[in-house]
Amino acid sequence: MAVLLITPEKCTNCRACEVACSMAHEEEFNPSRSRVRVLARTAGEKAVPVTCLQCDDAGCMAVCPAHAITDDVVTGARLINETRCIKCTMCMQICAFGATFQDERSRKMLKCDLCDGDPLCAKACPSGAIVSGEAATANAAKRLVAARKMKVFSKGGRG
Repeated sequence: MAVLLITPEKCTNCRACEVACSMAHEEEFNPSRSRVRVLARTAGEKAVPVTCLQCDDAGCMAVCPAHAITDDVVTGARLINETRCIKCTMCMQICAFGATFQDERSRKMLKCDLCDGDPLCAKACPSGAIVSGEAATANAAKRLVAARKMKVFSKGGRG
């Protein structure tokens, strides 16, 4: 199953991920209709891409009174069934990461669906701030970086 791995320090605030997502899902280049959002409140603040993390113990699923959020057994994504959704916004309110949104135009609830297992935000990201990978190996690069830092630290700062 695919997962998205976010590396905030690589984000350049280009918002290509938002544009790719909104085009794929809403057929328009409109970041406000994207399922991934790049957050940067001030000009000097570092940008951070935020998207649904497809939590194992997903609060959005637990609070949905219409049982409109279900697991996609192939991709592992938590999907919102638009016909069952009553647009109560409980999923949006419970999400600890603010990764579920209500579309201002259609009023439908939006969250990452992992693009059927081939996330377009990751493909569009030129800096590698968002990458897609298999759950079992997604953090391998970060583990390697952490191990190198620990090795330097254990040698008293000598590389």
